[in-house]
Amino acid sequence: MDKKKNDPIGGNTILLWVSPLKALILHLICGLGLGLAFWVANHIYSLDLITNYSSHFVSQVFLAPVLILLYSHLRHDRNQCSYVKAVGRGLLALPAGAVVNALGATILGAPVGFEYFPKTLSWSLLMSLLTFVPAACVFGSSWTDWHRVFARTKANESTDCMICLPAHGAVIGAWFGAWPMPLDWESPWQEWPICVTYGAVAGYLVGLVASLGCIIFRNRQQHLKEE
Repeated sequence: MDKKKNDPIGGNTILLWVSPLKALILHLICGLGLGLAFWVANHIYSLDLITNYSSHFVSQVFLAPVLILLYSHLRHDRNQCSYVKAVGRGLLALPAGAVVNALGATILGAPVGFEYFPKTLSWSLLMSLLTFVPAACVFGSSWTDWHRVFARTKANESTDCMICLPAHGAVIGAWFGAWPMPLDWESPWQEWPICVTYGAVAGYLVGLVASLGCIIFRNRQQHLKEE
Protein backbone atom coordinates (compact mmCIF):
# COMPACT_ATOMS: atom_id res chain seq x y z
CA MET A 1 0.00 0.00 0.00
CA ASP A 2 1.11 3.56 -0.63
CA LYS A 3 1.46 5.69 2.46
CA LYS A 4 -0.09 9.15 2.47
CA LYS A 5 -0.56 12.13 4.76
CA ASN A 6 -3.06 14.96 4.93
CA ASP A 7 -2.29 18.16 3.09
CA PRO A 8 -2.73 20.96 5.66
CA ILE A 9 -3.69 23.48 2.96
CA GLY A 10 -6.32 21.78 0.89
CA GLY A 11 -7.30 18.91 3.15
CA ASN A 12 -6.56 16.47 0.36
CA THR A 13 -3.92 13.78 0.42
CA ILE A 14 -0.60 13.85 -1.34
CA LEU A 15 1.50 10.83 -2.17
CA LEU A 16 4.56 10.49 0.03
CA TRP A 17 5.79 6.92 -0.01
CA VAL A 18 5.41 4.62 -2.99
CA SER A 19 5.25 0.92 -2.23
CA PRO A 20 8.22 -1.21 -3.35
CA LEU A 21 5.98 -3.11 -5.77
CA LYS A 22 4.78 0.09 -7.44
CA ALA A 23 8.35 1.38 -7.60
CA LEU A 24 9.47 -1.90 -9.15
CA ILE A 25 6.78 -1.72 -11.82
CA LEU A 26 7.60 1.89 -12.64
CA HIS A 27 11.33 1.18 -12.84
CA LEU A 28 10.75 -1.84 -15.04
CA ILE A 29 8.62 0.20 -17.41
CA CYS A 30 11.26 2.95 -17.52
CA GLY A 31 14.07 0.47 -18.16
CA LEU A 32 12.11 -1.47 -20.76
CA GLY A 33 10.93 1.75 -22.37
CA LEU A 34 14.52 2.92 -22.68
CA GLY A 35 15.60 -0.37 -24.23
CA LEU A 36 12.57 -0.49 -26.52
CA ALA A 37 13.19 3.06 -27.72
CA PHE A 38 16.70 2.19 -28.92
CA TRP A 39 15.49 -1.15 -30.31
CA VAL A 40 12.82 0.57 -32.42
CA ALA A 41 15.34 3.03 -33.82
CA ASN A 42 17.76 0.23 -34.70
CA HIS A 43 15.46 -2.53 -35.91
CA ILE A 44 12.30 -0.80 -37.12
CA TYR A 45 13.88 2.27 -38.72
CA SER A 46 17.22 0.56 -39.50
CA LEU A 47 19.22 3.39 -37.95
CA ASP A 48 22.66 2.46 -36.68
CA LEU A 49 23.04 3.63 -33.10
CA ILE A 50 26.70 4.65 -33.55
CA THR A 51 27.19 6.03 -37.06
CA ASN A 52 23.67 7.44 -37.56
CA TYR A 53 22.92 9.78 -34.71
CA SER A 54 19.40 10.55 -35.91
CA SER A 55 18.52 7.20 -34.34
CA HIS A 56 18.82 8.86 -30.94
CA PHE A 57 16.16 11.41 -31.86
CA VAL A 58 13.86 8.55 -32.85
CA SER A 59 14.49 6.75 -29.57
CA GLN A 60 13.70 9.90 -27.58
CA VAL A 61 10.37 10.29 -29.36
CA PHE A 62 9.39 6.90 -27.93
CA LEU A 63 11.00 7.41 -24.53
CA ALA A 64 9.67 10.89 -23.69
CA PRO A 65 5.95 9.94 -23.42
CA VAL A 66 6.81 6.94 -21.24
CA LEU A 67 8.74 8.95 -18.65
CA ILE A 68 6.39 11.95 -18.65
CA LEU A 69 3.21 9.90 -18.32
CA LEU A 70 4.65 7.67 -15.59
CA TYR A 71 6.16 10.35 -13.37
CA SER A 72 3.13 12.62 -13.69
CA HIS A 73 1.25 10.02 -11.63
CA LEU A 74 3.66 10.71 -8.75
CA ARG A 75 3.12 14.49 -8.60
CA HIS A 76 3.22 15.90 -5.07
CA ASP A 77 0.87 18.89 -5.26
CA ARG A 78 -2.22 16.97 -6.25
CA ASN A 79 -4.61 19.48 -4.72
CA GLN A 80 -3.29 22.18 -7.04
CA CYS A 81 -1.96 20.24 -10.00
CA SER A 82 -3.96 17.91 -12.21
CA TYR A 83 -2.46 15.02 -14.11
CA VAL A 84 -2.68 16.97 -17.37
CA LYS A 85 -0.86 19.93 -15.80
CA ALA A 86 1.89 17.61 -14.55
CA VAL A 87 2.28 16.26 -18.08
CA GLY A 88 2.53 19.84 -19.33
CA ARG A 89 5.26 20.56 -16.77
CA GLY A 90 7.22 17.59 -18.06
CA LEU A 91 6.89 18.77 -21.66
CA LEU A 92 8.10 22.26 -20.74
CA ALA A 93 10.99 20.87 -18.72
CA LEU A 94 12.29 18.86 -21.68
CA PRO A 95 13.63 21.82 -23.72
CA ALA A 96 14.53 23.83 -20.61
CA GLY A 97 16.61 20.97 -19.23
CA ALA A 98 18.20 20.43 -22.64
CA VAL A 99 19.45 24.03 -22.66
CA VAL A 100 20.98 23.62 -19.20
CA ASN A 101 22.66 20.34 -20.14
CA ALA A 102 23.96 21.75 -23.42
CA LEU A 103 25.49 24.76 -21.65
CA GLY A 104 27.03 22.50 -19.02
CA ALA A 105 28.51 20.20 -21.65
CA THR A 106 29.92 23.14 -23.61
CA ILE A 107 31.53 24.60 -20.49
CA LEU A 108 33.10 21.21 -19.72
CA GLY A 109 34.64 20.96 -23.19
CA ALA A 110 32.05 19.59 -25.60
CA PRO A 111 32.91 20.46 -29.22
CA VAL A 112 31.25 23.58 -30.58
CA GLY A 113 30.25 24.07 -34.19
CA PHE A 114 27.39 23.75 -36.64
CA GLU A 115 28.27 20.13 -37.45
CA TYR A 116 28.08 19.20 -33.75
CA PHE A 117 24.84 21.03 -33.01
CA PRO A 118 22.42 18.14 -33.85
CA LYS A 119 24.50 15.71 -31.79
CA THR A 120 24.71 18.05 -28.81
CA LEU A 121 20.99 18.75 -29.07
CA SER A 122 20.12 15.04 -29.11
CA TRP A 123 22.36 14.29 -26.14
CA SER A 124 20.99 17.26 -24.20
CA LEU A 125 17.40 16.16 -24.79
CA LEU A 126 18.22 12.66 -23.57
CA MET A 127 19.91 14.02 -20.44
CA SER A 128 16.92 16.27 -19.82
CA LEU A 129 14.62 13.26 -20.05
CA LEU A 130 16.69 11.36 -17.51
CA THR A 131 17.21 14.24 -15.06
CA PHE A 132 14.96 17.30 -15.37
CA VAL A 133 11.72 15.87 -16.71
CA PRO A 134 10.90 13.41 -13.86
CA ALA A 135 11.61 16.11 -11.26
CA ALA A 136 9.44 18.65 -13.08
CA CYS A 137 6.53 16.21 -13.30
CA VAL A 138 6.71 15.40 -9.59
CA PHE A 139 7.88 18.64 -7.95
CA GLY A 140 6.80 21.30 -10.40
CA SER A 141 8.40 24.62 -9.52
CA SER A 142 8.99 23.78 -5.85
CA TRP A 143 12.53 25.09 -5.37
CA THR A 144 12.69 23.48 -1.91
CA ASP A 145 12.23 20.00 -3.37
CA TRP A 146 14.63 20.61 -6.27
CA HIS A 147 17.31 21.93 -3.91
CA ARG A 148 16.83 19.09 -1.43
CA VAL A 149 17.04 16.34 -4.04
CA PHE A 150 19.73 17.67 -6.38
CA ALA A 151 21.86 20.02 -4.29
CA ARG A 152 21.68 18.35 -0.88
CA THR A 153 20.98 14.82 -2.23
CA LYS A 154 18.55 14.29 0.64
CA ALA A 155 15.81 11.78 -0.12
CA ASN A 156 12.96 12.01 2.39
CA GLU A 157 10.41 10.07 0.36
CA SER A 158 10.38 7.21 -2.09
CA THR A 159 9.70 9.57 -4.98
CA ASP A 160 12.86 11.45 -4.02
CA CYS A 161 14.86 8.22 -4.38
CA MET A 162 13.19 7.49 -7.71
CA ILE A 163 14.26 10.88 -9.07
CA CYS A 164 17.56 11.56 -7.30
CA LEU A 165 19.49 8.32 -7.82
CA PRO A 166 18.71 7.72 -11.53
CA ALA A 167 19.43 11.39 -12.32
CA HIS A 168 22.74 11.36 -10.48
CA GLY A 169 23.52 8.01 -12.10
CA ALA A 170 22.96 9.49 -15.56
CA VAL A 171 25.23 12.46 -14.85
CA ILE A 172 27.99 10.33 -13.33
CA GLY A 173 27.67 7.79 -16.15
CA ALA A 174 27.99 10.54 -18.76
CA TRP A 175 31.09 11.85 -17.00
CA PHE A 176 32.73 8.42 -16.98
CA GLY A 177 31.60 7.88 -20.56
CA ALA A 178 33.59 10.92 -21.64
CA TRP A 179 36.89 9.42 -20.50
CA PRO A 180 37.60 7.34 -23.66
CA MET A 181 36.92 10.27 -26.02
CA PRO A 182 40.46 11.79 -25.98
CA LEU A 183 42.18 8.41 -26.28
CA ASP A 184 43.82 7.72 -29.63
CA TRP A 185 41.87 4.56 -30.51
CA GLU A 186 40.22 5.95 -33.67
CA SER A 187 37.00 4.08 -32.99
CA PRO A 188 33.62 5.37 -34.27
CA TRP A 189 32.02 5.15 -30.84
CA GLN A 190 34.56 7.63 -29.45
CA GLU A 191 32.97 10.47 -31.42
CA TRP A 192 31.00 13.06 -29.47
CA PRO A 193 28.66 12.21 -27.87
CA ILE A 194 28.33 8.45 -28.50
CA CYS A 195 30.21 7.11 -25.50
CA VAL A 196 28.85 9.92 -23.30
CA THR A 197 25.31 8.94 -24.29
CA TYR A 198 25.74 5.27 -23.49
CA GLY A 199 27.57 6.13 -20.29
CA ALA A 200 24.55 8.21 -19.25
CA VAL A 201 22.14 5.39 -20.12
CA ALA A 202 24.21 2.85 -18.17
CA GLY A 203 24.42 5.17 -15.18
CA TYR A 204 20.69 5.80 -15.32
CA LEU A 205 19.93 2.08 -15.28
CA VAL A 206 22.27 1.58 -12.32
CA GLY A 207 20.47 4.45 -10.60
CA LEU A 208 17.11 2.76 -11.17
CA VAL A 209 18.35 -0.41 -9.47
CA ALA A 210 19.92 1.57 -6.62
CA SER A 211 16.75 3.59 -6.02
CA LEU A 212 14.64 0.43 -5.91
CA GLY A 213 17.04 -1.07 -3.37
CA CYS A 214 16.84 2.11 -1.30
CA ILE A 215 13.04 2.01 -1.31
CA ILE A 216 12.95 -1.65 -0.29
CA PHE A 217 15.47 -1.04 2.50
CA ARG A 218 13.64 1.99 3.90
CA ASN A 219 10.30 0.21 3.66
CA ARG A 220 11.72 -2.68 5.68
CA GLN A 221 13.16 -0.26 8.24
CA GLN A 222 9.75 1.40 8.57
CA HIS A 223 8.06 -1.95 9.18
CA LEU A 224 10.62 -2.78 11.90
CA LYS A 225 9.92 0.53 13.64
CA GLU A 226 6.17 -0.07 13.53
CA GLU A 227 6.62 -3.49 15.09
